[in-house]
Amino acid sequence: MAERPQRTVRDLRRANRTAVLERLYSDGPLSRQELVPATGLSSGSVSNVVAELAEDGLLEEAGVVESDGGRPRTLLRVAPASGCLIGVDVGETRVRVALFDLAMTELARSEHPLTHHGYDVHRIVRHVRDGVAAVLRESGTDPDRLLGVGIGVPGILERGGPRGAVVHGQTVGWDAVPLEELLRDAVALPAGVGFFLGNGAKALGQAEMWFGGGRGTEDAVIVLFGSGVGACIVTDGVIDGGARDSAGEWGHLTVSVRGRRCRCGARGCLEAYAGAEALLERWQEAGGQPPAHADEETALTALIAAAHPPVGGTAADPVARAVLDETAEYLGAGISDLINLFGPERVLIGGWAGLQLGPYLLPAVRTYATAYSLAHPAGRVTIGLGTLGPDAVTVGAATLPLAEFFANGGRRAAPGRKPGERAAVQAGRRAPTGWARGG
Repeated sequence: MAERPQRTVRDLRRANRTAVLERLYSDGPLSRQELVPATGLSSGSVSNVVAELAEDGLLEEAGVVESDGGRPRTLLRVAPASGCLIGVDVGETRVRVALFDLAMTELARSEHPLTHHGYDVHRIVRHVRDGVAAVLRESGTDPDRLLGVGIGVPGILERGGPRGAVVHGQTVGWDAVPLEELLRDAVALPAGVGFFLGNGAKALGQAEMWFGGGRGTEDAVIVLFGSGVGACIVTDGVIDGGARDSAGEWGHLTVSVRGRRCRCGARGCLEAYAGAEALLERWQEAGGQPPAHADEETALTALIAAAHPPVGGTAADPVARAVLDETAEYLGAGISDLINLFGPERVLIGGWAGLQLGPYLLPAVRTYATAYSLAHPAGRVTIGLGTLGPDAVTVGAATLPLAEFFANGGRRAAPGRKPGERAAVQAGRRAPTGWARGG
């Protein structure tokens, strides 16, 4: 039987620092006395750790509270200004880059729309490079204050090789793209500040679980509905991790044998019916007329306006209505597969297209999901919209370096270890349930 590795004093100190930081970030502000039962540490250990973290500038006082018959207790919190994070959403319509403090308050942003040539990897790298430079310049932030740059991308990530994270994005034409290496070569970052790559749907899911509609839930599914569709699966509070980082590729489950050709090359995938790109194609095939040369977001807005015109305006277009109802049925059927397989308590629909369509499709999606599901798991699930808006992937991407920073006891990656190495190993950790995003 293999021996368990011995924990050193340094390991224990780091674990204690991690426990205090995560608990304060999750449930703070808290007093030293409240941190004792919250962390399971002794009062002496809490005092020592708090003193260390305060000396490092990571904690600050956040007021006092009266205690029963004793001295007032000082409340502590993680200092928002003690570091900065960058989150990047490499979406299918734009690259969005945002700078946050540790309370996840946005300090600056930069957006770069993508054209039909947008998924040229070198173009993406240039957008990230320019976006990182822009948010640092706009906010006046010293790059040395950065804890890392988190990036959400479409497709499957493979880690562990000498070139860092490699992306397999079949729907966007990426085959083993060494994106982390390309970014390291193109983007000037201070020593010890690295890139943390993750699947975009999982970044969305992590954001909703930490700060949004998934808080307090142990079993959840967060759906990303954009140009395509994906899903983040959370079981017992854990987002699946490992060397290969994907969101299960739910969008490529077969929903119609010998059906429509999907952009992945197969036939009958859910994404060939429920993604925004396919939805707009079906509208045109049925006789719809999106604005000439419009991007996907503009065309989808036109489709919604045709199907649901303002009160007192023109009559609803029956073709547009029929296409949206068919989309709701396919989406509901796809969600029913997730309900039957994983039995979640909550399903949240996010992504730019999901949030845009949600107010019109959600009642029908709920009806179809229930109709296609087994009665018992369907009876315990609620289906709603994500609460973080279109920036959720950017926020989730920024949590990747934040999780690494906390796991390392409030320190950057140790010398000799590539940034993100621990994050890849710890991607399956239980998501904090009480973390509240600053604003």
